[in-house]
Amino acid sequence: MPIALFALTLSAFAIGTTEFVIVGLVPTIAMDLGVTLPNAGLLVSLYAVGVAVGAPVLTALTGKWNRKYVLLSLMALFVTGNILAWQAPSYESLIVARILTGLAHGVFFSIGSTIAIGLVAKEKEASAIAIMFTGLTVALVTGVPLGTWIGQNFGWRATFLVVSALGMLALIGSALLVPNNLKQSRPATLVEQMQVLIQPRLVLVYLMTILGYGGTFTAFTYLAPILQEEAGFSPSAISLIMLVYGLSVAAGNIYGGKLADKKGPICALTIIFSVLAVILFALTFTMASKIAAVITVLVWGAFAFGNVPGLQVYIVQLAEKFTPNAVDVASGLNIAAFNIGIAMGSMLGGTIVNGMGLSDTAWVGALIAVSALAVTGFSGYLDKREQANTASSTES
Repeated sequence: MPIALFALTLSAFAIGTTEFVIVGLVPTIAMDLGVTLPNAGLLVSLYAVGVAVGAPVLTALTGKWNRKYVLLSLMALFVTGNILAWQAPSYESLIVARILTGLAHGVFFSIGSTIAIGLVAKEKEASAIAIMFTGLTVALVTGVPLGTWIGQNFGWRATFLVVSALGMLALIGSALLVPNNLKQSRPATLVEQMQVLIQPRLVLVYLMTILGYGGTFTAFTYLAPILQEEAGFSPSAISLIMLVYGLSVAAGNIYGGKLADKKGPICALTIIFSVLAVILFALTFTMASKIAAVITVLVWGAFAFGNVPGLQVYIVQLAEKFTPNAVDVASGLNIAAFNIGIAMGSMLGGTIVNGMGLSDTAWVGALIAVSALAVTGFSGYLDKREQANTASSTES
């Protein structure tokens, strides 16, 4: 694999740490700033909103820029946002810092996916994306538990200071390792960008992505309080459990990429969404036992993010077919869809925590995952129908 992929992975690690470390810090931030758990959880939602806005809008606005310069600019914005979070004097200013950081996140994974695909042969596309997104999973393995531990022992502000240092390291790595002559497609016109929004086959993939991540984050946003209040773990144990979860995610991400390469995106996504729905439903009951809760979380991690390679490859494949001049924008919109799902899921989780209970976030998430499975099946049916029509036309 080209060394540039590992530069992307380094940046993804820094970005993944700042996105997901907040999950382990929700109780700590809530207590320190004197806000409720759902209000602290809103920091997950609003970061995702920043990503959702930044991915399509800033991807389109930077379409004519040199890809390497875009990457460096994004990492500079990322560092700035985390420094602001470190110095945020209030809950409201922390929200602003999180949204700003989210803007950088959205564009990075948008152009990063298309860069990764452009660096390798077609049969290795999903694996290339999986390698880049391994930065996210390694962040879950090391960055998130370490950041949670730092936040619990030295204050949550210290976590953002460390993350800003990670971002600076990623900025230097990108400057040194990413080539200047990256492949760059012609910038999409406004009409071509709008086609990406209304093309039915692409919209189906966006819906799959939203539902898949909406289901996961309905419960995942409140994993720390679930483990503390429902399973009975001490706050100091959360970092270790997040480490176990992250190890499982790392394995699942690589497996998801290989599965998508071998069996195709639809088959891979069908398997992953099916298991995800079952494990979330099981979590409703297993969270009452420490041992059962840890086992369930371990299995959950193996499938929670394993759909990323399949979804990204699938959207690029369909965009190349239906909107070939706006593949970057289509990829950016799918990154937006990931984060719309995260925002909606975490907001729904907050509503459930307020009106029902922490345990109810799991079975509701399972129902949403079932919806993602249904949409995936329908999209696969359309693929087969189009293939059959093409074969009939060729024979005639």
